[in-house]
Amino acid sequence: MKVASDPAVASAVAAGRVPADVSIAHLDETRDLPAKIAIIFVCSLAFIIIVLRCFSRIFLVKIFFGIDDVLAIISWMFHISFAALSIVLIDLGSGRHYDYIIYVMPLNTVKKTETLDFIAHLLYTTALFACRCSGLAFYYRLCDRQRGFRILILCAGIFLVCAYLPQMFLIIFHCLPVTSLWPYDWQPGASDYTCLQWGTVYSVNSSFSLICDLVIFTIPVLIIRSLHLSLKRKFQISLVLLPGVLVISISIARLYLVAIGQWLADESWSYDPLLAVENAEIAATIIALSVPALKPLLGKWASIFTAVFKGDEDSDGAKCGRGIGYRLRSLSKNSGLVPSKRKSSAPAHAIPERPKKPGSNGSDGSLLRPQ
Repeated sequence: MKVASDPAVASAVAAGRVPADVSIAHLDETRDLPAKIAIIFVCSLAFIIIVLRCFSRIFLVKIFFGIDDVLAIISWMFHISFAALSIVLIDLGSGRHYDYIIYVMPLNTVKKTETLDFIAHLLYTTALFACRCSGLAFYYRLCDRQRGFRILILCAGIFLVCAYLPQMFLIIFHCLPVTSLWPYDWQPGASDYTCLQWGTVYSVNSSFSLICDLVIFTIPVLIIRSLHLSLKRKFQISLVLLPGVLVISISIARLYLVAIGQWLADESWSYDPLLAVENAEIAATIIALSVPALKPLLGKWASIFTAVFKGDEDSDGAKCGRGIGYRLRSLSKNSGLVPSKRKSSAPAHAIPERPKKPGSNGSDGSLLRPQ
């Protein structure tokens, strides 16, 4: 007889709680580590994007945070909380085979995982809502002179609120009387509650989420379509404003995992991938809606690399004494990154330079300008 590698499985077998027709290998099987690695990776990637967004806003655009930036940071904070609970749920065994939950997991741990899942998905829903509102706030600021688009964005915001509230109510009031538990039929006290099926609630919520993503990422399509720019320029803007296609794909994947998680016999086996996909969905939404806000930073990097590697003399910088180091120093002086030691030759009575219009320093408004 095979010896269980999981101490909890070995303890359950020794206590006689595991039926003879359930194999130890089946109970030992786990996908916990890949799921945790994926969660940590996407959460870290979202953190990097948020840091770059803040850096771009403070040091390049030189304007204090807008409401879209604040909402993006709030969304990431909810994401961190959801990611932490996801890892706790995985460690408790929520993503193991259904037989593991029935025969190995103690009843108090089952109740604990149900409550943590309840809290986690309230955080998940709120994180996505905050992030989508951040995207709408950015689009609203971007379309400061287009009244029609501003009205459209306000309508989209109302729709988001109308979709968010039912999602939250479905989770909170999934059972009557209200409870954080989601009791299985075999749990003691399950008959005390009248509950909606887990898969039904999350399938409806996933459908709402997918529709919200379609609404959010349709707006930049309409904005780009309305611009009187060349096809090349529209394509360039599309690369900045339309990474939401990936988010929509992830939303569809989540809807699929929820469906198989409810209606397959081994319903808990898809829970680890589901948590990984949900974390990826939040991270991808944060990233997709932050990419346009990174335009000043990306433009600065592009100008640096263009200046460094442009021209034939770059390949023979040592011959003329003007290699990459010289170009970087020159670019830094010209761009204001490093103050020049040369004093200004302009007379004291010179006419001051006319202030730049909003967006001329590489801010968000320059996204929609022809180049």
